[in-house]
Amino acid sequence: MTLRPIFEWMDALESSIALRESLNAYPAFLTAHVVSMCLFAGLIGYWDLRLLGLTLKKVPASSILPRILPWALTGFAVSVVTGLLLFYSQPMRYFSNFYFWFKSGMILLAGLNMFIFHITTEKSAARWEMDLKPPFGARLAGVVSLVLWAAIIATGRLIAYAGLAPVWWDNLGLR
Repeated sequence: MTLRPIFEWMDALESSIALRESLNAYPAFLTAHVVSMCLFAGLIGYWDLRLLGLTLKKVPASSILPRILPWALTGFAVSVVTGLLLFYSQPMRYFSNFYFWFKSGMILLAGLNMFIFHITTEKSAARWEMDLKPPFGARLAGVVSLVLWAAIIATGRLIAYAGLAPVWWDNLGLR
């Protein structure tokens, strides 16, 4: 089964067409998406640098996350909602877009990285949160997170440049 019929069906919905044809909806959603991503990525980057032992070395890790998590989750939630609305407004534009699919895959990997960190390394935070050099698992989660979120942001920006996709992607005949 291919996803194309689902994307075509969504593209033909009246609400999708209304969003697509609205003069102000797409720029408003795009602006909210970028601002909320900045909030989320900035706070997550701050946390990742702590996991790497590069910032706030004298501050217990357990005291940082409760302070930034509500704001980071708010940024993430707004970013997800606006991202879905951007997608919904032009599903066929995204169907063949290499960068859209690449970004989506990296978001899944970032979620997996976060999940693994929370079920493993974070459980032992009480033992290492004041160490000048956090354990390997914390540092690895921090590096992977920083790399993935930087790549997600860069790839999200490249969605506008679908013509720059790799040749092999164009050879798949998705257009």
